[in-house]
Order: sequence, then C-alpha cells, then structure tokens
Amino acid sequence: MAQAKQGDKVKIDYTGTLEDGSVFDSTLESECDPEDCDCEEDGDCGDDECGCGCETGPMELTIGKGELFSMIDEALVGMAPGDKKTVVIPAADAFGEYDKERVFTVPRAELPDDLDPAVGDELVLANEDEEELGVAVIEANAESVTFDANHPLAGEDLTFEMTLLEIL
Repeated sequence: MAQAKQGDKVKIDYTGTLEDGSVFDSTLESECDPEDCDCEEDGDCGDDECGCGCETGPMELTIGKGELFSMIDEALVGMAPGDKKTVVIPAADAFGEYDKERVFTVPRAELPDDLDPAVGDELVLANEDEEELGVAVIEANAESVTFDANHPLAGEDLTFEMTLLEIL
C-alpha cells in the first residue's frame, strides 16, 4: 500500500481537542457542537461562516506546504490510507503561550463614538498607521474596555486525532 510523502496531496479527517477533552475543531460532523454554532437554530453547521469551529467533511492538504501545523505534516509522512495517528502540539508550537502583555485597557473616551463593545465581542482594531489587531473584549464598564489580543487558543496544547483517508 502507498505511503504518504512530502509533496503529496492527501485527504484527512481529524478532531482537535484541548487537554480537558473539549473539541475545538473537527472535520467530523458528529464532533461539531451545535451549542457553539450560531448560524441555525437547529445547530446545522453546514455553513462555513457559521462560526461553530467545525468544517465538516475531509480536509485536503499538501504535505510540507504548512497548511496546518508542521507537526501534522511530519506525522502524515509514512502513513497509508486508513492509518490513524494522534499528535500533540505544545502551545509554543501551536498558537504560542498566553501573553499577559497582549491584554490592555482603553478608556471609553478614546474609542470611536459609534463603538460600544460588550464582553465576548471579537473586533479588529486599527491604529493611525492602519495596522490591524484582532482582539476579544474581556471586560467592559462605563469608564473603560479591556481587550485581549491573544489567539483564543494561546497557551493551549492541541491534540489532533487524525485518519489519512486518501493520497490524491
């Protein structure tokens, strides 16, 4: 049976979990949590823009192109269709360690008048040089708003359970 090698285009299924076992991403529809899906009342995650964190259906990628994480590419090399593997990616190699320096508070008086952020909002802020920064609102009161510019999975070790379905 053929084995995957660098440069091969492959089709995989995977489920990504955190240390507590919660699923943060999956190509398997059964792993998609309807509670995380805000696009349909019935939890249908068929819309790629629903924000549920699940893109159901196998993923196609080219080994070595860095389309996922390099440790995934490395693990795929030598696998044959039907093979399963579990890969743990430490936080430092995934989205980095959580950095308290990336949490900052802005007085409401310095925010645009038409901006009324609430806890849980995800925004893109821009400075005078039009440099953009993705942030999440983690605290908001009448005087100020606190933003977190860390990736939502920063500081998390990621576990991927994957199955090589096909070498294309």
